Amino acid sequence: MSAKRKAGGNGNPSKRRPKKKESDFEDDVSEESEEEGQSSSNQVEVLIPSDEMEPPAKLPDDLLASMEKTPGHMLIAGMVTWDLTGKRDRKNVVKVRPNLYSFHRFTDEKYRFAASSCSAAHSILINMDRIAMAFGRNPSGQLGLPDTKLCEKPTIIPALENVSVVQAAVGRHHSLFLTETGRVYACGENKSGQCGIGNATPIVPTPTLINYSGPPIIRVGCGADFSVILDIKGNLHTFGLPEYGQLGHNTDAKYFVNANKLSFHFETSPKKIVLYIEKSKDGHVTPVDNVQIVDFACGNNHTVAIDSKKRVYSWGFGGFGRLGHAEPKDEMVPRLIKFFDIQGRGGRSVYCGATYSLVVNELGVLFLFGQNKKTGEANMYPKPVQDLSGWNITAVGCANTSIVISADDTLIAWGASPTYGELGIGEFQKSSTVPKEVPKMDSMKIPQVAMGYSHTILLVDTDHEGTKAKYDKLPEYTIDD
Repeated sequence: MSAKRKAGGNGNPSKRRPKKKESDFEDDVSEESEEEGQSSSNQVEVLIPSDEMEPPAKLPDDLLASMEKTPGHMLIAGMVTWDLTGKRDRKNVVKVRPNLYSFHRFTDEKYRFAASSCSAAHSILINMDRIAMAFGRNPSGQLGLPDTKLCEKPTIIPALENVSVVQAAVGRHHSLFLTETGRVYACGENKSGQCGIGNATPIVPTPTLINYSGPPIIRVGCGADFSVILDIKGNLHTFGLPEYGQLGHNTDAKYFVNANKLSFHFETSPKKIVLYIEKSKDGHVTPVDNVQIVDFACGNNHTVAIDSKKRVYSWGFGGFGRLGHAEPKDEMVPRLIKFFDIQGRGGRSVYCGATYSLVVNELGVLFLFGQNKKTGEANMYPKPVQDLSGWNITAVGCANTSIVISADDTLIAWGASPTYGELGIGEFQKSSTVPKEVPKMDSMKIPQVAMGYSHTILLVDTDHEGTKAKYDKLPEYTIDD
């Protein structure tokens, strides 16, 4: 009886309203509701005025040099009607552009860096002057431009024009920008706190400094609705949606708003991951000491990271075996993947798609775990991609279900149907379930590959004569104003 009275009790409605707003995704989140779902420490943190501190020093030159990738001219393939990406119906789509089934030249500029992600319909570029540019879908202000209109051409982000940007990352509807001083700006959707600015204002229209005052940041990454940043000391800090444990803080932060409504305590400021564990077959947990992360990647709802001792950890949503632990359980804290914890078999680099993960080990062998197709069986533990054995991998792009890899001066792509041209293998065979060399791309130097939900961006090194000759022959994708 008392339980019944509680559910509809008199004291509740006043409290319930603001909490309900917090996860009611159509609603604007008021300040009031935010504080209810936050720990008091976060409220204190928000009061730190970050702009009034002395300007931060530039990151060490050797570190900046190690972050540099070979710049190049841009090629694009896949779906370029950004409002249609990942949607079934065409309503509200003003102009439908045909999919690009082979790679096209796009703009004449050279770029230092390109970023997109397996859940995104927008991309961020960094030009040769280290100025951030953006294009694609923009309903939540994820491009950081003055309005939320769709933007089809790479456009300079005015708010970051005077900042030297060295890296960027994009989530489903948000973006992060890393500057040469190790500071991070964020913009776009923030309903789950994924912009890390200390509150859950639904939209952050202009790039804003995140609410963080620790050591300088050297790497940024985004899942669909959460973000991960790596500091110079090898610590990971995460923020945003905690639903499947993808933040690594040992909780999914669920709570009941009322008898039939669940919500989450969103992490609205970066919070350090403090525990890394090893689990034995019988479920015995031991902490792993002195973990210094050197590389990480985020899928839609999971993260995989590599430390300085080449050990690989994964956490978050466990469905389809994407965490590589041979069981589909969610992991709330980073858990060591036993498979790579063998001398000579440690991880070198890691990449994540929506429901799968890729690890290149120190011998250069590529392993896939999870599911990179809509149906069929999944790899519950890391399996080598046999077709790629012996290839020297330079860059990897992961889309929703497609994978594009630059290796040994050629491009290899595969992805099960439906694909939208992101593989670039032509109109006649649009998808391929096995790795396939992309025609017209052989003997080209392709230092960078970035993939969105259903599009691929390549940066090709046109200083290389053979590459330049091939680049010049490719068709051009133009946008008439």
